[in-house]
Amino acid sequence: MNDKTYAPKSTDIVKQWYVVDARDKVLGRLASEVAQVLRGKHKPCYAPYADVGDHVIIINASKVRVTGHKAVDKVYYRHTGHPGGIRSIGYPELMQKHPERIIQKAVWGMLPHNKLGRMIFKKLRVYAGAEHRHTAQQPVELEIRA
Repeated sequence: MNDKTYAPKSTDIVKQWYVVDARDKVLGRLASEVAQVLRGKHKPCYAPYADVGDHVIIINASKVRVTGHKAVDKVYYRHTGHPGGIRSIGYPELMQKHPERIIQKAVWGMLPHNKLGRMIFKKLRVYAGAEHRHTAQQPVELEIRA
């Protein structure tokens, strides 16, 4: 009788590269699916304490869409670390200046906020346009629903 818990070894983990086209995708749904792939929850060897996920490249970040009034009302906050150092920027302004950060912030919010989450987040690459520089990794097209 073999009732031992399976623990993935680093030799068992095969990392794949995926490319996702964000054109006309809803931001939250895109981010949740990408977070699942980054964590490795789509794999049978998933372990919550290990980095078993894949690399994800997101292109056309400037073409992502949001629903409802978020395009007007959504505000992103950060803090400089100094007293009274709260800074805010609206969705339209951030979309003009740095559209890739919108997707990065959405995906980061769906990952664990610890050392493992920071390791996983480094496997995400986001580009505002249709070009990326990871063709040598031979990424596979990943179809995101909705």
